Amino acid sequence: MTARTYGQFCGLARALEIIGERWSLLVIRDLVLGPKRFDELQHGLPKIPTSILSTRLNELERHGVVQRRVLSQLDAGVVYELTDYGNDLDQILLQLGLWGARSLTDPAADDLFTLDAAILSLYTTFQPDAARGIECAFELHYGDQIIVHAVIEDGAITAGEGPHPNPDVIIEPRGPVVLKLLNGEMDAASALTCGAVAIKGEPAMLELFTRLFHIPSAPSKADGLVTH
Repeated sequence: MTARTYGQFCGLARALEIIGERWSLLVIRDLVLGPKRFDELQHGLPKIPTSILSTRLNELERHGVVQRRVLSQLDAGVVYELTDYGNDLDQILLQLGLWGARSLTDPAADDLFTLDAAILSLYTTFQPDAARGIECAFELHYGDQIIVHAVIEDGAITAGEGPHPNPDVIIEPRGPVVLKLLNGEMDAASALTCGAVAIKGEPAMLELFTRLFHIPSAPSKADGLVTH
């Protein structure tokens, strides 16, 4: 089958030819945090047909973005991981995610919020300049199924799956309130007062969280954003 092209001698056009197919960027998103088996990718992208996932992985592998690696005999399996070329997309993905987050509203009933999305949202919205000289650890519980943590060390962040051994605060949002905290629609004090967020720790830590993680204001309709 002949690969589809835009017929343009342009770096952006070439990038879209490589990663612009539907689901490709989400596959890459889920590999940014580390290698995954095929079934692990399916778990994170439950709405993708198996045949499409196979096709996207093959395409990305052919373009040198993804590679397969055979695990040891004890594991007896194959994982997919980003190549050095693929890993060059990490900051691009974070910036694109932040750009898209500016237009997020309340999730639809069937919208999925995955563990990888929760972790990457911390990297995406982190404000390193605001975190200079700060050392602390946050733990977030999105219901009982998704628990993530973020460690801040003088302007740098390390985020990952599961609880932190000694968090400064545990944040338990009730509903999609984190988006409202990060985009400034709700402040920390109001979220605590109305019960939209429960915490284990000092209330000031929730306010600090909203300073260290931030989504810029969305453009207005006058700026050309069309909402439905």
